[in-house]
This record gives sequence, C-alpha cells and structure tokens, in this order.
Amino acid sequence: MERVKVQISKSVEETLKAGERLAALLSPGDIVLLMGDMGAGKTHLVKGFARFFGIAAEQVQSPTFSLVHEYPGKFPLYHIDAYRIRDFREAREAGFEEYLNGEGIVFVEWPEKIEELLPPGCIKVELRHKGSTMREIRVHPDR
Repeated sequence: MERVKVQISKSVEETLKAGERLAALLSPGDIVLLMGDMGAGKTHLVKGFARFFGIAAEQVQSPTFSLVHEYPGKFPLYHIDAYRIRDFREAREAGFEEYLNGEGIVFVEWPEKIEELLPPGCIKVELRHKGSTMREIRVHPDR
C-alpha cells in the first residue's frame, strides 16, 4: 500500500466487505491501527478482516473489557482495545508488546493510548462518521 486509499461504506455489511478487501493486503507481522470515534465501525472492520481469514464475524467482539482477543487460525489475529489503558506503562504490564512483536496480525483500537509502544511501519485506518450509517474509511500505508 503506497498512498492513502479512501472507501465509503453505507452499511455494516459494506464495512465488513471493506475489512475483507483490506485483509487481502495483510501478512503476519502487520499492525493495523484503527482510529475513530465510538461507534465509527472499528470493530465491524475487524469482523471483516477476521471473515477474510475464515473466522466467523459473530465470533469477533470488542475487547474493551478484556483488552485483547486472540483468534487462532493459520496464524493468529490479535484484536487489542486500548480504550481503558491509562498510559503505555499499563499497556506494557498487560503484555501488549508481546502481541505487537509477535507473528500474527494485530488490530489496535485507540492506538493513541499506546503510541510509545508502536513500532514504525504500522498501517493506519481512520473511520469517520458521514451520516447515521455512512462511514469514510481512510487507509494510510504507515503512520
């Protein structure tokens, strides 16, 4: 991915399909930073990523309270939600670095909370509300 790509989603299903299309570009070791307000569609996008890798979208839930969900497969998918993390030290204590330096694909919601732990080369995806069901999805090749 070389430049910013913009997609418009008009429904949850279109957001899932956008996740599937983006997942085709990912490989183990990639870290995807998911930026956006509450309800912007970050978890739905992760459901689309997971669906591409053969994981039922219904299995994917926001890890807000557990902080990390792992989905096994050919290689693991890690879904991190840093919303409740106070600072990078708390993220380090929670073991986030192991996931970020692992061999799976990592999706991080609220990455600004753990900026100090993020390696260079992450893929940034911004989701923005454009109406009650419409979302703009902007993919940046790295942060």
